[in-house]
Amino acid sequence: MIILYCPGTSSEQAGKTSSCQGCPNQNLCASGATKAPDPAIEEIAVKMLSVKHKILVLSGKGGVGKSTFSAHLAHALAGDSNKEVALLDVDICGPSIPRIMGVEGEQVHQSGSGWSPVYVEDNLAVMSIGFLLSSPDDAVIWRGPKKNGMIKQFLRDVDWGDLDYLVVDTPPGTSDEHLSIVQYLSSAHIDGAVIITTPQEVSLQDVRKEIRFCRKVKLPIIGVVENMSGFVCPKCKNTSEIFPSTTGGAERMCEEMNLTLLGRIPLDPRIGKSCDEGKSFLAEFPESPAALAYRSVVQNTCLHTLRHVPTHTETRAYTH
Repeated sequence: MIILYCPGTSSEQAGKTSSCQGCPNQNLCASGATKAPDPAIEEIAVKMLSVKHKILVLSGKGGVGKSTFSAHLAHALAGDSNKEVALLDVDICGPSIPRIMGVEGEQVHQSGSGWSPVYVEDNLAVMSIGFLLSSPDDAVIWRGPKKNGMIKQFLRDVDWGDLDYLVVDTPPGTSDEHLSIVQYLSSAHIDGAVIITTPQEVSLQDVRKEIRFCRKVKLPIIGVVENMSGFVCPKCKNTSEIFPSTTGGAERMCEEMNLTLLGRIPLDPRIGKSCDEGKSFLAEFPESPAALAYRSVVQNTCLHTLRHVPTHTETRAYTH
C-alpha cells in the first residue's frame, strides 16, 4: 500500500518528498522558510486555555452525515444548561452548519476582544465562514493557504470565552483543513477525533484512510460512529437495512483497527427535515430510536473526554 502524505512544513523533508510534487507551496517548503514555528500556534494555545475539551468530527468520506452529527453533538452537550458549548465549522467550501443550526443569514460582529460568534442558545455558540458570505449560494474558491489563514483566524480571533466543549466540524478527506486544525491546536490539547462512517464498504474504505491520517499526525481517536445504520420507520418502528454492511460494517473495522465503536445511529427522514428547518432533531423527537441512539453515542463520547481534564500546566505543555 502506498500512502502519500504531507511531511509537514517543519519537517526536514518538507518540499523534497514525492508527495510534495505538484503542491503550490513546494518551493517555499524546500527553501526552509517554513521551518520556523508559526507564532500563531502559541497564541492559539493561550486562547484555548479557557476551553476544557476540544473534539474534532472527521470522516474520509463525504455524505456520511458528519455535519449533522456535529450539530447534534453540540445540541446534546448544550442540553446541560451548566455547560458552555461552541461549534466551529471549518468546512470552508461547504459550510452547512449555519443552515443546520437555524442561524443562516446571521452576521459576525467585531468587538474589542475579537469576532463574536453567533449564539443558537445562551450556552451554544456557532462560528462558520457561512456567516461571512453575502449569500449562502456564494462559492468559496480558495487555495490551501487562504483556507489555512481563515482557520487560524477562527481559532485565534474569535471571542470564544470559557467553554466546556469546542466541537469542530471538518470537511471530508485528509487535506489542508485537517492538517491546519491539527497543527494550530497542537499545543492546546485536542481530546481527540470522533470518526463518522456509514455501514457499506465504499465508506469504510475512505474512513480507514482517515484513521491512518489520525495516527500519522498523532491525533487521538475517541471512537467511531456508524451513521445511517438501518432505517427505522417512524410509523411501524420496523428496521430495514438501506446500506448493507457487506464487510462487517464499523464494528468489524473497529475490531481490526483496535478502536472503540461509540454506537450506531439509524436513518430517520425527520433528521433531514429538522436540519433543513434549522431545528434540533433531539428536541423535536426526543423519544425516537435515532434520538435515543444519538444520546447514547454522546454519552459514550463524554465518557472518553471526561476521563481526564488537563490542568493549566498540562495544557501548555501538551504537544503532538
